[in-house]
Amino acid sequence: RGGGPLMPLYQVVVLAVVQGMTEFLPISSTAHLALVPWVFGWKDPGLSFDIALHLGTLVAVAAYFARTWIRVLFLALGRRVLAPAPGDPDHDLYTNPRLFGFLVVATIPAGLAGLALESYAETTLRSPYIIAFMMITVGLFLGWVERRGVFSKDLGRVTLADSLIIGVAQALAVVPGTSRSGITMAAALLRGVGRAPAARFSFLLSTPIIAGAAAKASFDLLRIGIPGDMWIPFAAGIVISGLTGYLVIAWLIRYLQTSTFVFFVWYRIICGIMILALAFFFRDPAMAP
Repeated sequence: RGGGPLMPLYQVVVLAVVQGMTEFLPISSTAHLALVPWVFGWKDPGLSFDIALHLGTLVAVAAYFARTWIRVLFLALGRRVLAPAPGDPDHDLYTNPRLFGFLVVATIPAGLAGLALESYAETTLRSPYIIAFMMITVGLFLGWVERRGVFSKDLGRVTLADSLIIGVAQALAVVPGTSRSGITMAAALLRGVGRAPAARFSFLLSTPIIAGAAAKASFDLLRIGIPGDMWIPFAAGIVISGLTGYLVIAWLIRYLQTSTFVFFVWYRIICGIMILALAFFFRDPAMAP
């Protein structure tokens, strides 16, 4: 998967935008990045482009939450820096100085799951039937917690127990179609965390996992090198997925301040049904286990 013929620019743009949007919306980037090339008959863009997309989304989440991470790290050291202005959503951090430790603990289950199941995630678990099942199941779970919950907690009231449960939920994201953001936001809602704080916690929690995956993939890429005809797609993939991801993060947090997850619930269910139909009627080795 080192690369192939030069990717057309429109494919670069489409796949980078899809990655930037679906990595942070609760709708599964893996499902969409498998589905889009399958539907249009595009060839696998190769390892280098996959890494570019993940680097772009890493840049997006790290840039958007840079000030938040600085505040969380210094709070863990007993210091307050970059005091938030009135209306800044980070005001809730200052009542939870242990938040950094909670994030570290919550990262462990997903890290272990990734190491244990990486090969299965890229082969056996990539079946369109598994992807569709997880799209629908997580969508139903998200809809259930949306209907039954009382969402009163902000990040200042997140506990160690909350973090562990959300972290265990994140470990399920190794199964394609789950959506890291979708399952962690649903778990946060289950624990009574508000919708917008749930999204913020989910994105903070995803940062080290995305960074770790990107670092490992980049190390693999260093061994084989970037093919000469992939340098432009590689750079464009980083920039486009990064800009798209940043805008999507900002939009989703604002959206969840006044709206619910209902749209994403229905989207996941409908998309899962469409994947099942496509897999059943139009069998394709690109989407086979």
